Order: sequence, then C-alpha cells, then structure tokens
Amino acid sequence: MEGFWIILVAILVSLNNSLIGSFLVLRKSTMMADAISHAVLPGIVISYLLTKSVSSIYVIMGATASGILAIFLIGFFNKTAKLQIDASIGIVFTFLFAIGVILISLYTQKADLDQECVLYGEIVYIPLNLIITKNGLILGPKSFYILLFILILNLSFIIIYYRYLHITSFDESFASTTGINIALWNYLILILTALTTVASFESVGTILVLSFISIPTASAYLICKGLKSILLLSSLLGITSAVLGYHVANFLNLPIPGCMSMIAGGVFIICFIISKVNLNKF
Repeated sequence: MEGFWIILVAILVSLNNSLIGSFLVLRKSTMMADAISHAVLPGIVISYLLTKSVSSIYVIMGATASGILAIFLIGFFNKTAKLQIDASIGIVFTFLFAIGVILISLYTQKADLDQECVLYGEIVYIPLNLIITKNGLILGPKSFYILLFILILNLSFIIIYYRYLHITSFDESFASTTGINIALWNYLILILTALTTVASFESVGTILVLSFISIPTASAYLICKGLKSILLLSSLLGITSAVLGYHVANFLNLPIPGCMSMIAGGVFIICFIISKVNLNKF
C-alpha cells in the first residue's frame, strides 16, 4: 500500500508541474521555479514565528506568500529597472533566501526549523503522514489531498482561461494589439507556479519538482507545436517518468526521486532523437 500512495502522489506532482511547466517553458521562465524554491524561506520562518507551528498548512501559506512576493519583485526589477530576467531572479532569490537564513539564526535557534526539515520533503515519507479519523479510519496521506486540490485548481484555470493562455503563450504581440493584459496573465501563471511548487516541494522535495516542471514539457516541446498537444504529451511523459522511475528504484534499491528524474532525462533524449528524425511537429 505504501508503494501505491508513493506512485499516486508522484503522478499528481508530475501532472501539476507538467501543466504549469508548459506555460513556463513557452514563456521562457522555467527557472522561476528554482527561484521560488529559495525565496520561500522567509515566509516559512515568519509563519512559524506567528503561529509557533510547523504544520503543513501554515508552511504552505507562508511559503506561497513569500514565493508570490519574489515573483512580483522579479517582475518589478525586470520592468522598472530594465534588468534582464535572469539577473532579476538571481538578485531576488538570493536576497530573500539570505533574509530567511538570518531570521532562522536570530529567532528560531531553539526550534527544529530549517528549510530542509519543513519544506523539502522526501517522497518515501509520504505514507507516514496520514489523515486518520477519530474512528481510526485511514483516509490516506495529507499530501495526496493537497496535491489533488492543486490539480483541480490548475485544470480549472487552464480550461476556463485557455484562450487567453494560448494567445499570450505563443503570440504576445498579437495579444497586446487585441487589448489583452499580458503582464496580468504572466503574473497569474507565476502565482499558480508558486502555489504548485510549494505544495510539491513539501511533499516530494525540490529535485523531483524541478525535474517535473521542466523536463516533460521540454520533451513535449521538441515534437509538438500546439498548446493542447504539449499539455497532453508533457502530462503523459511526466506520469511515465513517475511510474517507471518508482519501479526502477524499487528493483535496483536506489533513491526514488533520482530514478524518476533519470527516467525523465532518458525520455527527453528519446524525444530529442525523434525530433531530429521527424521534423514535422504535431
């Protein structure tokens, strides 16, 4: 049963991050996820100082707030100070991360609080963090329900606003001439990115999240040209990497996140070869 929950949560992580990652790759903003993974630390510390709790919900709320702040600061420096996006990312995430480290040193020395223990989860521990009713009924891991909610939110957003997401992803110039607020849609995508990555970090760890948010989409992008096909194929490739990676890790007695990321990388190489053999994207 432990293996079932690990695979199921990994699939939810792969779906969430592949869907959001599709828009990040098309907008050339993939490394925003890495920036968020460092910039969330002040939010974690502040949420602890306010609540005196390292409960998942408080961690996610504080980390998400800090991630959203990082997004707006990166956008501000990029647009107002005319800094390149990579320079803005480097400045903001290192600055916020440093603040988080200082806050931990000043105010949480007697508490078991650091970035690794409260945010960067480990996928093998998922079956240990269960929801159990007063009657003793086990409903499953908490992370499953959190990630399922995030998936419903992401799918609803994509389905409802698909037209705007499509046009702003492929042709910003045309979108601008039709009166669409490009900056607004970029920020909405990045806010969903912050929420998705924070929930995923807390469940399975940073390496696996960064793999799923970039590799399946990049693989699909090599052989697809339409947004629908990219979304569909990246999701399928993410699921494949999660399932095969788990079984390879189990068979060879290796770390699960590493094997899932390795399989994702192998899938990328296959897609790269296919893209060179068949130049007609679908």
